[in-house]
Amino acid sequence: MMNSPRILVVDDNRMNLDLVTFILEDESFVVSTADSAAAALTQIPAFQPALILMDVQMPDMDGLELTRRLKADPATRSIVILAFTAFAMKGDEAKTLAAGCDGYISKPIDVATFVPTIRSFVAGES
Repeated sequence: MMNSPRILVVDDNRMNLDLVTFILEDESFVVSTADSAAAALTQIPAFQPALILMDVQMPDMDGLELTRRLKADPATRSIVILAFTAFAMKGDEAKTLAAGCDGYISKPIDVATFVPTIRSFVAGES
C-alpha cells in the first residue's frame, strides 16, 4: 500500500470540502478538491487520485454522470469512486452502484466510520 494515498474530493459545498479535507489530511492522506465536475476532470490526469469522493448533486454535471464518464475511460476506470451524498433515500445506493460507483458514503459523515471506510476502499478491501 502506498504511504499517502491521493484522494480527490468533488463537492460543490465549500464546508463539505473543508471538513473532509481536514479529516483526511489529519489521517495523512494527500487531498485535492474540486468544486465541480469540470474542475475534477481537469485535475484527475495530473493528481492521479487512488480514490474520488464524489458528490452526487452538483450544478454543472452530476456526480453519477461524471462517474459514468470516468468508468468508461480506460485511463480512469481503475480509480475507486465513492458516492458522497446527503440524498440517502431508498434506492439511491443502487443508483450510484449502477452508475459505476464502488461504494457509498452518506452525509453528514459519521466521523467514527468515515476514515476506516476510506482506508478499506483505498486498500482494496471493500
